[in-house]
Amino acid sequence: MALIKPGLVFSRRQFLVSGAAGLALGGCDRLSEAPSFQQLLSAAEQLSYSTHRSLLPRQALAPEYSARDVSRTFKPNGAQDSYNLDPEYLEHAKDRYVRWRLKVEGLVMRPASFSLADLRAMGSRTQITRHDCVEGWSCIGSWTGTPLATVLDRVTLRPEARFIVFHCADEQLRYQEGAHTYYESIDLVDAFHPQTILAYEMNGAPVPLANGAPLRLRVERQLGYKMAKFIARIEAVDRLDNIRGGHGGYWEDSGYEWYAGI
Repeated sequence: MALIKPGLVFSRRQFLVSGAAGLALGGCDRLSEAPSFQQLLSAAEQLSYSTHRSLLPRQALAPEYSARDVSRTFKPNGAQDSYNLDPEYLEHAKDRYVRWRLKVEGLVMRPASFSLADLRAMGSRTQITRHDCVEGWSCIGSWTGTPLATVLDRVTLRPEARFIVFHCADEQLRYQEGAHTYYESIDLVDAFHPQTILAYEMNGAPVPLANGAPLRLRVERQLGYKMAKFIARIEAVDRLDNIRGGHGGYWEDSGYEWYAGI
């Protein structure tokens, strides 16, 4: 995989998303809403997903960097302030998340909840990776957290589980659309990938609020909008079409691709 300098990322996926947005802004919204156009985008996504899964080894790692490569400022994505967070979350933030718990449930044998101390005690992984945003910018940061695989092993997935859904505390674009908490999902290949972690530290310090405190997802082989922030609950499911808009994520329900592999 070719390395791209931070700030110069523009993938096929970004081309499709920005292209679709351009059509709408240019007065071609009828085309963007047409079934044939939506089928074209869906086919392109499936091709990307199938190609990645067939050509790349399941354990292939995203590029990692050295400490000298870390960006001076790590630009936050998505919700970034208290206005978009629910009151219960803000109460946890006041006491530095001492009483905060991560719920893990759904198609698991042993539903559980974990404190930050519990997650830290499970062992950690630190990785310096590049965050690529669909908007076209990128930053390199150091992340420390609990491997998601470790958490899932603790609760043991049921045989029918196929996807992992992340339910978040932030109400994305609340000022425009009302209360619609952010959510995301990934398949089990990415869920058990060694670089998929539940990060509680960024650049050697607790994850800041703007970057998703106290816990955010890092799934390094996908674009930034897949990396859920302010995680409150994790759910194992066998399907996505019966959750919210049926496309597996907040932005996906608005037309973004579910598989955002890079």
